[in-house]
Amino acid sequence: MTQREASVLLAAGGTGGHLFPAQALAEELERRGIVVDLVTDMRGDRYGTGFPARQIYRVPAATLAGRSPIAMVRTAILLGRGLAAAYMLLGKVRPRAVVGFGGYPTFPPLKAASLRGIPTALHEQNAVLGRANRMLAKGVTRIATSFETTRLLGPDLQAKAVLTGNPVRSAVIEAAQGPYAKPAPAGAIELLVFGGSQGARFFSEVVPPALARLPADVRGRLNVVQQARAEDVERVVGAYRDSGIRADVAAFFRDLPQRMAAAHLVIARSGASTVAELTVIGRPSILVPLPHALDNDQLQNATRLAESGAAWCIEQKDLSPERLAGDIGILLGDPDRLPAAAAAAKQLGRPDAVGRLADLVEELMRTRRGQTAP
Repeated sequence: MTQREASVLLAAGGTGGHLFPAQALAEELERRGIVVDLVTDMRGDRYGTGFPARQIYRVPAATLAGRSPIAMVRTAILLGRGLAAAYMLLGKVRPRAVVGFGGYPTFPPLKAASLRGIPTALHEQNAVLGRANRMLAKGVTRIATSFETTRLLGPDLQAKAVLTGNPVRSAVIEAAQGPYAKPAPAGAIELLVFGGSQGARFFSEVVPPALARLPADVRGRLNVVQQARAEDVERVVGAYRDSGIRADVAAFFRDLPQRMAAAHLVIARSGASTVAELTVIGRPSILVPLPHALDNDQLQNATRLAESGAAWCIEQKDLSPERLAGDIGILLGDPDRLPAAAAAAKQLGRPDAVGRLADLVEELMRTRRGQTAP
């Protein structure tokens, strides 16, 4: 089999946090002449048209929704069906390696690959090892991490761990070419607000009244781009109009990397893809971790950036319009703080992450079945 005929199977949950790094890797492997197939769940439909895969497959999968005996049995049955389907799929596709990006849809393909002796890798995007990845970690060949240290990655797993960083899409790499330009003394202030692929109602409730509390001369300089849920867009637009702030509000921005690059300050959640894109592009941010997230992964991500001076982390329970207005006023009043944070973010960025991860995948492809990778 030639390299051009060789294939790799990627497995990822259907959220952007899992699919975006998988898409970045697929783009790089395609550039290297390696065929890619994808396994995801039904949530992946909204991303499927742009994913550079030969074929997109779906196998049964389930998240453990409760600890009652009935819920656990139901989950076990569905995962068992998924494992059987994935085992048959691997016999048909015959990939040289299988790479998982987290989420329970990765469980059946990675387990089936281990049963068939196919080399496997996990990629962890967050600063803490996710639940599905913890279940799979002992059985995989290699583990790729995004941070210098990853919580819950025990000493027994460190030997097969390698730091690659979190891959970002080609559009992010292109947007990262421009340097950060701090706001001019009397010029426009570009502010970007977003809360993930579905938007954040919390930001719609807190950010407009916070910005309305800023002095009139500052409000007159603001250009706000804010992502909001579709049902909140009209209300948010009205709030900005009433406070005299120019704003572009929409449920989704296809050119978000370019808008991130144009921003002087970003207010966002701290999901793995958001953190990776902010650091590759090099933009200062106020990060508000999603509360009640499993394993506090977003809090861990935001804390790592804050400790490096690249961002300011504020937990949602502590963020009121008054607090946010005060913090933004302090940042805008000091001409050196935003550029310093932008530079610190850029230092953390790993634009070569996709190349590092692709090198690891090619290493796996050269590994004989059942053999530990070097």
